[in-house]
Amino acid sequence: MKKKDKEKAGEKTNVMRVLDSKKVSYESHAYSADPSLSGSEIAGILNEDVNKVFKTLVTVSKSGNNYVFVVPVDSELNLKKAAASVSEKAISMIKQKELLPLTGYVHGGCSPIGMKKALKTVMHETARDYDTVFVSAGKVGYQIELSPEDLKNVTGLKYADIVD
Repeated sequence: MKKKDKEKAGEKTNVMRVLDSKKVSYESHAYSADPSLSGSEIAGILNEDVNKVFKTLVTVSKSGNNYVFVVPVDSELNLKKAAASVSEKAISMIKQKELLPLTGYVHGGCSPIGMKKALKTVMHETARDYDTVFVSAGKVGYQIELSPEDLKNVTGLKYADIVD
């Protein structure tokens, strides 16, 4: 880890403060904040399996409800499966400009933890295959590692098959 990244590792994000307040065990990881990095490149920087590193996607349904889907970084969200998992007929990704006002997070730093408003969250079922998983810590250049069960307890998420 570069010196600057070591300094960053001591910083607390809102996600970390939420986890601390709930006494949830996690490990934080910091890396050079480059918004052009893909999820698989971030997994490489973390020296982790791409199937353990998850991205957070925010959607809107035809009925106007917002939902959060958490999927492995190398996977694509299957919109039909995702819609079915939340009992909606159809969903689509929200516009990038809507992300910050809705969640409090920017693109590349969106976390399922600590959003402005609690949204129904679904995580791909493979997360249960791991002792720990990685999700954004709420800021570009930061990831947290925690157990999928702790993530479920904090967010109220459910598991489903939501990828292609």
